[in-house]
Amino acid sequence: QLQLVESGGGLVHSGGSLRLSCEASGFTLDYYGIGWFRQAPGKEREGVVCMRGGDGSTYYADSVKGRFTISRDNAKNTVYLQINSLKPEDTAVYYCAASHWDTMVARDITTVQAMCVTGADYWGQGTQVTVSS
Repeated sequence: QLQLVESGGGLVHSGGSLRLSCEASGFTLDYYGIGWFRQAPGKEREGVVCMRGGDGSTYYADSVKGRFTISRDNAKNTVYLQINSLKPEDTAVYYCAASHWDTMVARDITTVQAMCVTGADYWGQGTQVTVSS
C-alpha cells in the first residue's frame, strides 16, 4: 500500500531553516512524480516544488526559488525539502504528494510544473510549519 509520511515541521523564527522529510513506502520513487505542496489558512493549496523521480527534473514556484531545495535519498526512499530564509508567509501545512508518472501523462500532465499546478493522487498527512516574525 502506497504511503507518504511527512515529518520535520515546527515553529521557527523568521530567517531560520527547516528540513522536511517525506518517507515513501509501497512504491519506488523512480516511477513517480513527487512534490511538496502547502496550504495556509484561508488560502488555496500551492505546489511549491515538484520533481520527476525518473530523471530528477524539478520545478520550483517563484515564491520559493532560491530558498527551498528538494532532494532524495534512494536508499531510504525518502524525499527532503530544505527550507532556508523562512518568512512568516511560509507558514502553512506542508504536504508531500505523489502520482505515478505514466498515470499523469495519460491525463496530459507531462511536466513537473503541471504536476505542481494540478496536484497528485497520493498525499501524506501534512506537517505544520509556523514562522514567527
